[in-house]
Amino acid sequence: MDEFTLLPDLASRALGGGVVHADDEFFAAADHLVEPAAPTFTPQTFGHKGQVYDGWETRRRRQPGHDTAIVRLGAPGVVRGVDIDTAFFTGNYPPYAAVDGCALDGYPDAARLRDADWVPLVPRSPLAGDSRNLFGVDVPRRFTHVRLTIFPDGGVARLRVHGDVLPDPALLPPVFDVAALEHGARIAGCSNMFYGHPQRMLMPGLARSMGDGWETARRRDDGNDWVLVRLAVPAVIGFADLDTSHFKGNAPGRASLRGVDERDGGLDDPRRWFDLLPETPLVPDTRHRFPLPAAPAATHVRLDIFPDGGMARLRLLGHPDDAGAAAWREQFTAYSGG
Repeated sequence: MDEFTLLPDLASRALGGGVVHADDEFFAAADHLVEPAAPTFTPQTFGHKGQVYDGWETRRRRQPGHDTAIVRLGAPGVVRGVDIDTAFFTGNYPPYAAVDGCALDGYPDAARLRDADWVPLVPRSPLAGDSRNLFGVDVPRRFTHVRLTIFPDGGVARLRVHGDVLPDPALLPPVFDVAALEHGARIAGCSNMFYGHPQRMLMPGLARSMGDGWETARRRDDGNDWVLVRLAVPAVIGFADLDTSHFKGNAPGRASLRGVDERDGGLDDPRRWFDLLPETPLVPDTRHRFPLPAAPAATHVRLDIFPDGGMARLRLLGHPDDAGAAAWREQFTAYSGG
């Protein structure tokens, strides 16, 4: 499987993505395209318009043309790959599809988006039915919206738009969660992700269940588990929230936080790491909030849990340092065509 599928889905409803416009939704609503859950199917389930599908399905065209759906990315960024998933669409999937992107300021409506300057991301390409159709993208620009075009009609279960999150620094407050996926943070390393990927800890909102967090296998040695987070921007961190919600018989007994600044070569030098939160007891099913003492700016933070277990969310509130903020603005300008 292409490595880009490990990157965040910028279009996901979990990050705030949504369908702004669809030409046709006769059989099934386009809103299904951005649902984070995998598509499902129950045979012989019929509504007033036919078999119920967990996806977007248009009527059969009787004239030349194609159907389109425009998606607002929940997390604007640089697209690295697209997954056009036709799961459960067998005799009714589109034989071809294309994906384009655009970048618009503010909150454009459907009319403004239809008239936007669209940049090709995936040219018109053949699709297979009941399959994940993966397409790499090499367009070094930041996008806020994507347009899926299907030729000539049919059904698509999900549209995943994987890439690097790149928010507009001007739209963030002075202090924000620098470990949030929607702000550009990402997982840089992990000891174990047997029951759940640590990327889930960085998602918006509260965890919905134990399955909506990071959980490791049970350790049978004297070690402990850890995860390394690359922050959205180099920052001075003043507050931490370690949330064990839903983890009751499997919460870690203790946890600690350490930071490092890779800009001075410290990532691989144990002597350059500094404490943010010393090893501290945790209790199950609880949001633990800790004001942190003054510390240098960090580019990465390592969360250690002792000895193992699950963590629903990790929040690290801080403010960018001057050099980090300047570099972030330069990156945003470069990918925005400025």
